Amino acid sequence: MAGMSSHPGSAADPTGGTGSPGAAGPPDRSAGARGQRPVWSRDFALFFVARAMARLGDTMLPVALAAGLLQHGYGVGAVGLAMASTVAAFAGLVVFGGVIADRFDTRKLMIGADLVRLGTQTLAAVLFYSGHVVLWEICAIGFANGIAGAVFQPGVASTVPRLASDIQGANGAIRIAESAAQLGGPAAAGLLVGFASPGGVFAAHAATYAVSALCLLLLRLPPLTPDSEPTEHRGSAFRADLVEGWREFRSRTWLWGVIAIWCVYMIAVWGPSVPLVATEVVQQHGPRAYGLVNSALGAGTVVGGLLALRLRPRRMLRAGAVSLFLFAGFPAAVGAGLGVPALAVGAAVAGAGMSFWGVMWATSVQTQVPSDVLNRIHAYDVAGSLAMMPVGQALAGPAASALGADQVLLVAGAVSLAIPVALLAVPAIRDLVRADAPKAGSGLRAAPERECPQPG
Repeated sequence: MAGMSSHPGSAADPTGGTGSPGAAGPPDRSAGARGQRPVWSRDFALFFVARAMARLGDTMLPVALAAGLLQHGYGVGAVGLAMASTVAAFAGLVVFGGVIADRFDTRKLMIGADLVRLGTQTLAAVLFYSGHVVLWEICAIGFANGIAGAVFQPGVASTVPRLASDIQGANGAIRIAESAAQLGGPAAAGLLVGFASPGGVFAAHAATYAVSALCLLLLRLPPLTPDSEPTEHRGSAFRADLVEGWREFRSRTWLWGVIAIWCVYMIAVWGPSVPLVATEVVQQHGPRAYGLVNSALGAGTVVGGLLALRLRPRRMLRAGAVSLFLFAGFPAAVGAGLGVPALAVGAAVAGAGMSFWGVMWATSVQTQVPSDVLNRIHAYDVAGSLAMMPVGQALAGPAASALGADQVLLVAGAVSLAIPVALLAVPAIRDLVRADAPKAGSGLRAAPERECPQPG
């Protein structure tokens, strides 16, 4: 989610393998094939810090938007639109970002995207400090951030396999870093809002992008293998690369199956929950309570990341789908009007389930997909996962006005239970075997199963 850390990756691999006409199967990313690289190294530590700092800022942003816009007379609909502007730009353009990432130096692209967001969030801080807060301007800044994120995100998927041989371990460590940031980010944002102003949160957010850009600048990535060098050297057309990425994406039933189900999740659960939970908790309990609840969510995701470091299920998506049942209690607890302690518990349990799912999903994508198309596949994954999120966010206000925010959140909790049922009902998702799973009765690694290409 599988994600925007809520895209399915924020999403493992069911029964199908990977193939499209004429495509090579998933690369052998075992330690023996690539040479053993420990998870912890100087370069992985830099990437680890970059991801943690970026996540720290991102978890502060909902507090700043909710408190800041409410403070200037806007309602829940405005908060939803402001959040949706970023996601809409991101989801709409990340596919093109994936093609660009497969053509050019991903590290330079990520540094440039961080510098753009450093500028936009600095501008937002100035607007809130000056008291000149106009909704369309805040939405425009969010849209620019979404474009920068669309350029940044595809490179994340291909960077992890280049830094560590144990891809699941690396993903688990990064998940823990992001979770630890989520643990402190909302609480820090609540304090900044309470004792300073929303402008201070935006200034802090801008600083996190500066640190991320610096870490990426110092990062030294190992050279690419000949088959995964940027396609700018192959002379292929941009449109042809886009079409190839789509063909590779649709040839994997487990991949597009998860994304299709996730579209429902975005509309009915995550999309409305983000703005409604923020506004409901801030209005009923104050921004500091919202920071506490989000910190509990972060603590839960740390636990989920730790579990993902230790548990190595043979069928990763099946295990991940089961863990998603844990998310349902969070929106339902807010919708039921429970107290802050109950909300914190619900958030912690939800975070653990979502975090475990995220590691299972990200690892499956990175190990089942050939490296030369991984950025594009990841971009289609993210785009499909988040495509419906702005719809859910934009509809949050009207739905809350018609039914009541509490009823919308209760429905979201019910749909959260139906989503993992749907995932487990699809054989391609339920039965996908991890790429490095040993064959039964032998010490050999199993080759990933391959699906038949889709017609056409």
